[in-house]
Amino acid sequence: MTTSGRFLFATWEGGGTAPPELAVAARLRARGHTVEVLADPSIERDARAAGAEFTPWRAAPHRATRTPESEIIGDWKARTPLGAFARARDRHAFRPAALFAREVRARFAEKRADVVVADALLFGAMVGAEATGARTAALLPMTSFLPAPGRPPAGLGLRPARGPAGRARDRVLYAAGDALLWRSCLGYLNHARREVGLAPVAHPLDQHARLDRVLVQTSAWFDWDAPRARGNVRYVGPELGDPAWAAGLDDADVLVAFSTTFMGQTAILQRIVDALAPLPVRAIVTTGPSLEPSALRAAPNVTVRASASHAAILARASLVVTHGGHGTVIRALASGVPVLCMPMGRDQGDNAARAEAIGAGATLPAHASTRRIRRAIARALGSAALKDGARRAKERIAAERTGDAAVEELEGLL
Repeated sequence: MTTSGRFLFATWEGGGTAPPELAVAARLRARGHTVEVLADPSIERDARAAGAEFTPWRAAPHRATRTPESEIIGDWKARTPLGAFARARDRHAFRPAALFAREVRARFAEKRADVVVADALLFGAMVGAEATGARTAALLPMTSFLPAPGRPPAGLGLRPARGPAGRARDRVLYAAGDALLWRSCLGYLNHARREVGLAPVAHPLDQHARLDRVLVQTSAWFDWDAPRARGNVRYVGPELGDPAWAAGLDDADVLVAFSTTFMGQTAILQRIVDALAPLPVRAIVTTGPSLEPSALRAAPNVTVRASASHAAILARASLVVTHGGHGTVIRALASGVPVLCMPMGRDQGDNAARAEAIGAGATLPAHASTRRIRRAIARALGSAALKDGARRAKERIAAERTGDAAVEELEGLL
C-alpha cells in the first residue's frame, strides 16, 4: 500500500469509455485514496457509486442526460467519415478545448490533487492537466490510436501492413490524416495551450507525449501484439465488469449489444431481431440508456431490455452480435465468446478487424439485410473455428491480466 493521495479525474459522457475509467477510480478509492471526478452531470450517479466526489462541467460542453436529444457530437448524423471527424472536432474535442482546460485548472486551484487523470480523447482536459504542474496521466479505454511502428492508421479497419507496398500504404494514409484531419485541429489545441501558459505543440497527438503516463485499457495482444510499455505508454489491460447502470440477470445463447450512446441504431437492431426470430436460439438485446426497448418489435425468442449483466450472459452465451465497440468486443473475447461485428463508425471497424485477424470474429456491413444477418448468425453459431479462436483469445487476455496495472501505474505517480 502506497501513501494515500488525491486524484482528479477529468472525463466525459463517452458511452463505453466512461465505465472503464470509473472502475479505476473505484479501485483507487478502495485502496484508501481520495478521488474527484470532473465530468458531465449525466455521470454523477455512477461517479458517486464509485465512491468519488463529483463536480460537473459548467462552461465546457456537457450532457445532463443520456437521451439521444442530449447528444453533443451526433457523429451518426454525418454522411462521411470526414464529416463525423469534423463534428467531433468542432463540438467537443478541439474547438472547445480551452473551456475544458480552464475548468480543469480552476478545479485544481480550488482543491489540489497529486495526480490529474484525463480521458485520452478529451484534449482540452489533457491541456488543463499539464497546466496544473501536477503529475499527469491519460486513460485510453480502447485500442491505441497513437502512431507506432507497424500500427496501421486508426479508424479505417485495417490490418498491419505487410511488405513494402503495405508500409507505403501506411505512410500515405498517415500523411493524408495529418493533412485532412489533424492539421485542422492544431490551432484550437494551441490556442487552449496558450491560454493556460503552455508552449505550442507541433502535432495534436504530441499532447499525449506531454503527460507522465498514457494508460491503454485493453489487451496489448489484442492491439496487434503491441509492446506492453513504450515511452510513456503502458498497456494496463481491459476492464471487464458491468457498468454501474447495468442491471438484471438473463440467460441467452446470443447477446446483441450495440452502442450505449445513440448512433441511429434502431433500424439495424430491428433487422437483427427479425433475423433471430426463426432461429432455434434464445437471444437478448440490450439497448442501453440511449434507446427505449419499446422502440423495437420483439420476437418470442428475443428479449429486449434496457440493460442486463453482460458478465452473467457471457458466461453462458455462444455468440455476441455487436457494432464492434471496444468494451463489448474485448469482454466477449475475454469470456471466450465469438463476435459478429457490424461496424457503424468510430473505432468499431478497427475492433472488428482485430477480432477477425485472431480468428474469433466475423464482420458484416451495417446495411446488411435481415436474410444476410440470419445466415451470418447461423454460420457463426456453427463455426468450430470461431469457437477455437475465442478460446485462444480468452487464454491470451487472461495471461496478461496479472495484478491491477492501472491502479499501480497511477499510484506510482504519487
